Amino acid sequence: MATITYYGEERIFKLDTPGSSYVIGIVDDENFVGHIYYGRRLRDYHVDHLLRTEENPFVPSENNRDRTSFLDSFPMEYPGNGVGDYRRSSIAVRTMGGHTAVALQYVSHKIYPGKPVLTGLPATFGGEEDCETLELLCEDKVLGLQVLLLYTAFKDVDVITRSVKIVNRGEPLYLTKALSVNLDMDNQDFELLTLHGSWARERMMQWRKVGKGFCGLESLRGETSHQDHPFLALKAGDATQSNGDVYGIHFIYSGNFIAQVELNQHEVIRASMGIHPDNFCWKLETGDSFQTPEAVLVYSAEGMDGMTHRFHELYRKHLIRSEWKDKKRPILINNWEATYFDFNTEKLLSIAKEASKLGIEMLVMDDGWFGHRNDDNTSLGDWFVNEAKIQGGLKYLVDEVNKLGMKFGIWFEPEMISPDSKLYKAHPDWAIKIPDRTPSLCRNQYVLDLTRKEVRDYAYESVTKILRSANIEYVKWDMNRQLSDIGGAKLPADRQGEMYHRYVLGLYEMQERLITEFPHLLLENCSGGGARFDPGMLYYSPQIWCSDDTDAIERLKIQEGTALIYPLSTIGAHVSDCPNHTVGRVTPFETRGHVALSGTFGYELDITKIPEEDREMIPEQVAMYRKYNDLVREGDYYRIASYQENHYFDCYEVVSKDKEEALVTFVQVLNRPNCRSRRICLKGLSPEKNYRIEGENRIYAGDTLLYAGIQIENPWGDFKSKLIHIVSC
Repeated sequence: MATITYYGEERIFKLDTPGSSYVIGIVDDENFVGHIYYGRRLRDYHVDHLLRTEENPFVPSENNRDRTSFLDSFPMEYPGNGVGDYRRSSIAVRTMGGHTAVALQYVSHKIYPGKPVLTGLPATFGGEEDCETLELLCEDKVLGLQVLLLYTAFKDVDVITRSVKIVNRGEPLYLTKALSVNLDMDNQDFELLTLHGSWARERMMQWRKVGKGFCGLESLRGETSHQDHPFLALKAGDATQSNGDVYGIHFIYSGNFIAQVELNQHEVIRASMGIHPDNFCWKLETGDSFQTPEAVLVYSAEGMDGMTHRFHELYRKHLIRSEWKDKKRPILINNWEATYFDFNTEKLLSIAKEASKLGIEMLVMDDGWFGHRNDDNTSLGDWFVNEAKIQGGLKYLVDEVNKLGMKFGIWFEPEMISPDSKLYKAHPDWAIKIPDRTPSLCRNQYVLDLTRKEVRDYAYESVTKILRSANIEYVKWDMNRQLSDIGGAKLPADRQGEMYHRYVLGLYEMQERLITEFPHLLLENCSGGGARFDPGMLYYSPQIWCSDDTDAIERLKIQEGTALIYPLSTIGAHVSDCPNHTVGRVTPFETRGHVALSGTFGYELDITKIPEEDREMIPEQVAMYRKYNDLVREGDYYRIASYQENHYFDCYEVVSKDKEEALVTFVQVLNRPNCRSRRICLKGLSPEKNYRIEGENRIYAGDTLLYAGIQIENPWGDFKSKLIHIVSC
């Protein structure tokens, strides 16, 4: 059970989760807030010796001449700027006099059950029975700036969340940096794990040794991006996949971010994360406040597996809010790779009729149904049905699909506007642009200025008018270009630095309105595939389209990096057409199904044209999904072998919470000559239980499966896969 305790005599705060402790100390007459410890749960709180305040250079009250030496080495909870700590700060300002310094001291605190709501921002949630919160009030008395450090410790998972609220009680100033989390701790021969990529190659895992100096990742694209992900993990040098210390930090935000690690001359690590300070400048008038987004801290003593399980549990229980989060999602078929823009009512109904016979449960109409859009150069913003394509209107189409026993879903891109659109001709100023500069096109489209209420209202009403017109039960919310040419037509000159963040807040407001008005809607977010696959969007939608690369073999790497921190139930994954439209690879239909099973599962192909042998396999795959989805959605995920690392095969496992059942997915990517069977040691099972592999008569002891393993025969050919279902007996 989580507890937060303040020991007044020693001025120490101890935050406990089931398996971890986080300890903070207030030191010196100047009330510096220091980080003492984060790691395995401790019985005792007497760990203030770790602050090294009895060592040279001592605390300022004892030896003020070495103030900068003290500040530059003291492990800060939330480091200020420009007063002696030469490491990277978490906060900075610019006063009307041009000064940038911030020096924070502890003032007071509150401890209470539950967790506050971060107004206008996505964040984890929990009631009084779930978590406890510590509020540390700090102040820069010269500036009149109050900084409230918020910590929440969860009772059912080893997670600490952090955010910061900044209140200006002094003269007006500009906030130029406001990170959400800082973690100072001694180096443990750390390796840094980050996630990088590009379009169709998202969340590739990258390891590097932490060396002296600074390293990090960032996005300045107006979204979290294909290229970098707002996550980092620090793995102690002796840690493995299943054992040892791992620290993970994840940012619940969907805009520009920075994640950074610094190793100094004293072998102290400083890890921090938050809104990127570049192009950020928030004016705080007297009495104004600014709330940073939330950051999630995870500690695991069980290696990378433990970190993964803690993120999964947190997001399943305390972030996703949809009524769909604990339900099987409908098996859908999306017409994009089947038709692209070339479709009409007849074609869609032909797909739906064939799909319904095979057990598929939903038809999703993708891009091209609105305005005069027959390619990606027109009509964004004109959210009215093109009845030259959708003959008889949208309601007729939806009703006909419903008569087949199928649900209906639809695609939107509400944040965008095409130059060739009625909306742009009426409101060219609604597009984000800088005065006197020609704005940059991308995919022949501009971005709507969501900082403006009238723009948000128009976009929202355009979408919801369509949703009210027919029985639409699913929305794919897409966003196919990143922000540039940042200028807000309605923002004054001294608030242009607020543009990026205000855009994200506007997006959150729109999605909150949508799920409030349509609580039964299944919302799937998307951004050119996986460019905005982040915890911020997960707060509004229980699933996100993982990547526009639908090739099963490429998806092994993409889904591995995604599953590192996200539950499998959040990963949008489909059985796609072959040869694959992205890479041209031909992969067996069975393998495509097995890979998509570790996600939301659906189809993206022309079911009326696929080979008969593939069509006959669809009912089997539908039955497979229905059989295993509860396990995949709720179970603990384990990485056993990584194709990204070994270049030959992939293997992962999902184990039920009660350890009664497991599903192993094995994919041989490339066969090799003269290879024997592969030994696979399973994970997560009970060593005391006995198990049976479905389809075999043999009984295996749990410890045999865990420590001795099983043999998987080397299949003949490339891109072959196998499911192994294990049940206790």
